[in-house]
Amino acid sequence: MTDPNTESPDLRHTSNFLRDLIAEDLRTRKFGDAVIQTRFPPEPNGYLHIGHAKAIFLDFGLADEFLGKTNLRFDDTNPEKEEQEYVDSIQKDVRWLGFEWERLCYASDYFPQLYVWALQLIKNGKAYVDDLTADEIRQHRGTLTEPGKDSPFRNRSVEENLDLFERMKAGEFPDGSRVLRAKIDMASPNLNLRDPVMYRILHATHHRTGDQWCIYPMYDFAHGQSDSIENVTHSMCTLEFADHQPLYKWYIEQLGIFPSQQIEFDRLNLTYTLLSKRKLLQLVEEKRVNAWDDPRMPTLSGLRRRGFTPEAIRAFCASIGATRTNGVTDIEMLEHFQRDDLNRRAQRAMAVLRPLKLVIDNYPEGQEEFVEVANNPEDPAAGTRQVPFSREVYIDQDDFRELPPPKYYRLSPGKEVRLRNAYFITAQSVQKSADGSLTEVHCTYDPASRGGNSPDGRKVKSTMHWVSAPHAISAEIRLYDKLFSKPDPYDVEEGQDVLSNLNPNSLEVLSDAKLEPSLAEAELGDHFQFERVGYFCLDPDSSETKKIFNRTLPLKDTWAKIEKKSGT
Repeated sequence: MTDPNTESPDLRHTSNFLRDLIAEDLRTRKFGDAVIQTRFPPEPNGYLHIGHAKAIFLDFGLADEFLGKTNLRFDDTNPEKEEQEYVDSIQKDVRWLGFEWERLCYASDYFPQLYVWALQLIKNGKAYVDDLTADEIRQHRGTLTEPGKDSPFRNRSVEENLDLFERMKAGEFPDGSRVLRAKIDMASPNLNLRDPVMYRILHATHHRTGDQWCIYPMYDFAHGQSDSIENVTHSMCTLEFADHQPLYKWYIEQLGIFPSQQIEFDRLNLTYTLLSKRKLLQLVEEKRVNAWDDPRMPTLSGLRRRGFTPEAIRAFCASIGATRTNGVTDIEMLEHFQRDDLNRRAQRAMAVLRPLKLVIDNYPEGQEEFVEVANNPEDPAAGTRQVPFSREVYIDQDDFRELPPPKYYRLSPGKEVRLRNAYFITAQSVQKSADGSLTEVHCTYDPASRGGNSPDGRKVKSTMHWVSAPHAISAEIRLYDKLFSKPDPYDVEEGQDVLSNLNPNSLEVLSDAKLEPSLAEAELGDHFQFERVGYFCLDPDSSETKKIFNRTLPLKDTWAKIEKKSGT
């Protein structure tokens, strides 16, 4: 269920075969009077990432469109990798995206029922206890071109299998010594049907059930049956599970339970982005990033900390739709939707990231004034604010050149430029330290140009942002860039790991930026456009005495240009 207070894109305007399939199932009454029921089933072994956002959007969005329901179900069948921390973070991320579940469920809630169903399959001669090791099972499974071989334990009697399975449950056997396998077809062209493992022995403490169980169901056995218990009508998952669909159906048919159906769609792949939870965990554990919510990470918590908004992510997910073929989406498309959203919502502010002091020699000493500026030109309702101006201001170091290159239109000796919303100024001289580095620029201003317009109509070619030096607050600025240096992070030389493609310049920290005083009141969750610089938000590391801002994105929008050129 979508939060009714949150604006969400309408899926009906997006090409989507999943939507068409659900509409047809309703038309033919495939599930009788049952309402459309979906589920989002993450394993709590890591934080959600942008790829999960697409699945969440489809699961919740399609159910909403057809007046159905969505459960949040944790696939917690692997106690060695799952933690309560991940359970909590997943719930927070789903809600942050603007969705609310009908029921909160856990696969572990169904362990007793799954065990009963396993006994049923044993009694029906459809499952057996196998003593082969994991390596031996792999060797017996065969290949895509060669059939598998029966396990020497495949024809145990029902009575022996029941006894062994109950003893497995009782904790009599060590880890890895026995498994329960479905008895299907060792010659099937689909390797997933070659007597798949249903249960393994694992003496590990579960985050919810504690030490109650020492046998745990495999994903393929637990997933479809969990769907059936919840009367899930449309179990949507990504294309890598397409070969598992026959097994999904086989379990349901053999048990004679509610006929949930699995449907596969393309997973989200983004350029310059790694969406493997195993690799993301490696980044965290090896301290290549600071944490799961590092703003360079593609996790939803990382994107949130960087300043991405749920509205932009939902709009992005709506635009890419769902297909039956995997592809790669340019990350600049996601960034385009984020810029578009922030352009409409972010308050403008002036900030000088690499400050250079500018002294206006003919401005009266001790005088200060205020200029009125719009909080957001895209939103007149956002109002205006008063920004202080004085004899000394900071400009960006890149906005002055003592020896300007050709076609350099910003400030240089003898050149006139506009200080945004303030005055025309002309550089006159410079001041340097003993080592020759530039410390101050001295200039003059035209008092008649207040507001940034000349009464005689003369034009200038550059308008620069600035911050009044006596009123400025100091802040740390963290400039984030792509975490990987190649569009395909998996494009590595032989013998190298994907992490060899990490971008060494993915973070630059500026320790003494100068910001207009209104930013002293910035709070977590606020979004700002630092004029001529980019979009920023306050970082949780900030304190009352030290503000820290993260760059969400620079202003340049390459995707918008591509989109306009292609006519899309």
